[in-house]
Amino acid sequence: MFSIIQSAGWPIWPLLIASIIAVALIIERLIMLRADKIIPAGLLEKAVSAYRKQGVTEELVAKLAADSPLGGVLAAGLRNYKSSRYVMKESIEESGRAVTHQLERFLTTLGTIASISPLMGLFGTVVGMIEIFGSQVPTGTNPQVLAHGISVALYNTGFGLVIAIPATIFFRHFRGKVDNFVVEMELQASKLVDIIHGERLDYVDPNTAPETQS
Repeated sequence: MFSIIQSAGWPIWPLLIASIIAVALIIERLIMLRADKIIPAGLLEKAVSAYRKQGVTEELVAKLAADSPLGGVLAAGLRNYKSSRYVMKESIEESGRAVTHQLERFLTTLGTIASISPLMGLFGTVVGMIEIFGSQVPTGTNPQVLAHGISVALYNTGFGLVIAIPATIFFRHFRGKVDNFVVEMELQASKLVDIIHGERLDYVDPNTAPETQS
């Protein structure tokens, strides 16, 4: 590995740093952007059940807000349960924008690495080409300088692509996951608003629903 870095020359170091950052961001986002962490199953049903049993309390709101991003959005709605439907939805949307910003954390950096890695590799290629042309001397071509210039050009181009391809794949994957989470949170928050304002009287808590006879 060290021999490859030596052959690639100094332009490989920025690419190595970018690759380390990209790997760290991908691992961090894989850990943080899990469905059970963002949108826990059954959280809306639990919130509705607690609301119907004891109403909106500070304890309920605080517990929801600390539970997950979805819980934070639902808590924002419950804080304004006495207000109009418009005010309640507006508070949910404001909380949703903050949650979306949190979910998109580091994605801009990952997308930037995916975009600039090929350019950094191209820069290494240019440096290698300069060395190749520099190997031309009046007495002929210096084989050692020529070989090193070719190594710099090829290694940097290849390494730039090796970084850019997985970084782009994960960037688009994470963006898609965030979009899906946001849509799901919007749907669940809308259900909560309808329930609070009495427009979903048909909503049945699956934990309390009577069993159907077969």
